[in-house]
Amino acid sequence: MVVPAPGLPARVRIHEVGARDGLQNEKATVPTEVKAEFVRRLADAGLTRIEATSFVHPKWVPQLADAEELFPLVRDLPGVELPVLVPNERGLDRALALGARRIAVFASATETFAKANLNRTVDDALAMFEPVVTRAKAADAHVRGYLSMCFGDPWEGAVPIHQVVHVCKSLLDMGCDELSLGDTIGVATPGHVQELLSALNEQGVPTTVLGVHFHDTYGQALANTLAALQHGVTTVDASAGGLGGCPYAKSATGNLATEDLVWMLRGLGIESGVDLDRLTATSVWMADHLGRPSPSRTVRALSHKDQ
Repeated sequence: MVVPAPGLPARVRIHEVGARDGLQNEKATVPTEVKAEFVRRLADAGLTRIEATSFVHPKWVPQLADAEELFPLVRDLPGVELPVLVPNERGLDRALALGARRIAVFASATETFAKANLNRTVDDALAMFEPVVTRAKAADAHVRGYLSMCFGDPWEGAVPIHQVVHVCKSLLDMGCDELSLGDTIGVATPGHVQELLSALNEQGVPTTVLGVHFHDTYGQALANTLAALQHGVTTVDASAGGLGGCPYAKSATGNLATEDLVWMLRGLGIESGVDLDRLTATSVWMADHLGRPSPSRTVRALSHKDQ
């Protein structure tokens, strides 16, 4: 049943991260053609922004070592934007050479995670990203800035909001087109989400450039998403089947499942353009390849219903 709630956007753009963030922490190697078919099936389900891979050094994320082989297999999907993550200028060179025109960089709001993930301080990481963003913009690429640990850090605890605002503004000042606010270890709650969004607005960061990226460690991802929608956010990151975690933060469990998000949006009368049945079938298919059931409650409910 569709029962709209007041004050919510009419449409939400889902930024699908399953093929990159979802698969980067898998223990078993997923064949390149299976990844490509995963992206194709996600597109067929109606997702129009699918993060394809990461041009990071294979030593650090071996699961995505096939970026050069994968990207050409999917880059010509009609009507689909395919962002790729780049850690530095070398990664940018590799991505641009293959025709990528949507680039993402991955910053941290905390010093400890910046050290673990990038082996740099927060400021040194921002300095590393600045020429990446500048060159990407010069190549007419769209640049997304990921910001991890926006709400809590496994080593530092609660993250001060002013600290998050500072890094957000730095990313925008260097030329990022949009930001994704990451709850990397899933500790956020709705009031915290709205407080951070309000603080960003007060410091001149418009809601229109913000997306949210929630993990479901404590079962709060949908509640936090709804809080962001109530604030006016219209870009939500999610991972088909709830795949994903973070190789540098062991307490980070799966992302918000795209199916769970679509179920909620559909019930609220919010358009997403996604065919839930096709998406569910895609996640069941990928779960079979990974050898375990999907953690998404919606996938489990709908696939069990069909049996």
